[in-house]
Amino acid sequence: MQSRTKRHLAPDQLDALLRAGTGVGCRVESELSDGWFSTVYRVRLDDGRPAVVKLAPPDEAAVLRYEQGILGTEAMVYRRIADLPGGEAPTPISTPIPIPTAELLYVGREFLVLSVVEGTTWDKAAGRLTHPAEAAARRELGAITARLHTLAPEDGRFGYPAAQSGLLATDWRTAFTAMVEALLEDAERRQSPLDAPPAEIRRLVAEGGDALEEVTEPRLVHFDLWPGNIFVAPADDGSHARITGLIDHERAFWGDPAAELVSLAFGGDAGPDSDLVVGYTEAGGSLDFGPAFQHRLALYQLYLGLLLVVECGPRGYGPTHVAFCRRMLTDAVTRLRTAARTAP
Repeated sequence: MQSRTKRHLAPDQLDALLRAGTGVGCRVESELSDGWFSTVYRVRLDDGRPAVVKLAPPDEAAVLRYEQGILGTEAMVYRRIADLPGGEAPTPISTPIPIPTAELLYVGREFLVLSVVEGTTWDKAAGRLTHPAEAAARRELGAITARLHTLAPEDGRFGYPAAQSGLLATDWRTAFTAMVEALLEDAERRQSPLDAPPAEIRRLVAEGGDALEEVTEPRLVHFDLWPGNIFVAPADDGSHARITGLIDHERAFWGDPAAELVSLAFGGDAGPDSDLVVGYTEAGGSLDFGPAFQHRLALYQLYLGLLLVVECGPRGYGPTHVAFCRRMLTDAVTRLRTAARTAP
């Protein structure tokens, strides 16, 4: 995906950047074009190791407020995952289960260097998987997500970890409200086509205040677990597949685990009786799906729809993708409007 936030370097420039920041140079093998925000290169390091280099946007790129400093957020998530105690994944799935992801090799101000994840992204492999293989992989994904949600912030605050964003608070209602407000301010600056008055969006969030206040313990939420960010290694006949890596942790925040279901739903059913939730609960996770939970889930769908619409302008996405994002936001607003009319 082409985006105005991508920073492209010639092979010698990338080699020089890594050499100056890490003491290790590289030979570029290819650019990996699937990413939507950062430029990513497949490289061979001086010592022969294959690696992936992820570049932050150029300083002059127009980024949203929550995106400020998110390369550091991604590095933090890789470190926190690496520090988790190891575990096996017996059948049936139980905790502790490892979280498969890339290894963080080097960190620079403008880049991350990561190990190569085995396999292919789930969106590209999905057509090759049998229904039982897909179901088993969704259960495994649920278990991995439950383990991810054991990670908590050291300071107990909710919101985006990067200090540059200023989007941290001691309670979830305040943090989430600030996150929405930051996007609305970005939307005003970018003249984003929201198809709903900002005042109504603010009202809908305020009406969910009681539900948001039920969340008292911040947990790490990836918030971008769509199939393109999940690597799998499928069998040649599609009879089974194992998850080999979760990538692109930069959008992560400290918040409500329920919010994870919004992006997970892009890959299949994420309802209370789904394979995903079965795997999640078998691994020790808890999702109650009660009225307050459902209200919060609708708010997180609103948030993602708002985020996707607002980012279209600065990234320069085309009309087809813009239309898709606007439909997501409109549908989320409609659901919250309907819920408000039918509430007792």
